[in-house]
Amino acid sequence: MALYLVQHGKSLPKDADPEKGLSEDGQSEVEMIAAVARGYGVAVAGISHSGKKRARQTAEIFAAALDAKDRIAERSGLKPMDDVTAVAQTLSAEENRMLVGHLPFMERLTAYLITGSIDKPVFKFQNGGIVCLDQDPENRFWFIKWTLMPNIT
Repeated sequence: MALYLVQHGKSLPKDADPEKGLSEDGQSEVEMIAAVARGYGVAVAGISHSGKKRARQTAEIFAAALDAKDRIAERSGLKPMDDVTAVAQTLSAEENRMLVGHLPFMERLTAYLITGSIDKPVFKFQNGGIVCLDQDPENRFWFIKWTLMPNIT
């Protein structure tokens, strides 16, 4: 089982869209990553997003690709500066859940789950990419199992 962490796709500037929805590039990159995830057989029990337009749109693209359209919902605690420890206490790899949010939250959550500190970065997220975490069944420590990113640079 797994926990999938996703930073929303690239968004439009605020002057083009006050809600900062996905740009064309952002939508294309998320669709590409979602298609690859589908091709690898990634299955999610549900997708939670922050409620911000760009996160909701990203979650909807993944939900469509991963046959989870009826299992998508807004969740509090996933905004950029929210407390990662509150969310971390509710997570389990057994749920096979995808969380779609923002920086710096996603990088801090990953760091906290793996190292116990938000100040020890362990992975640099990319817009629209997936970081798959899992837990060791014996000691319950989290680790990065794999990632899918739009770019390798």
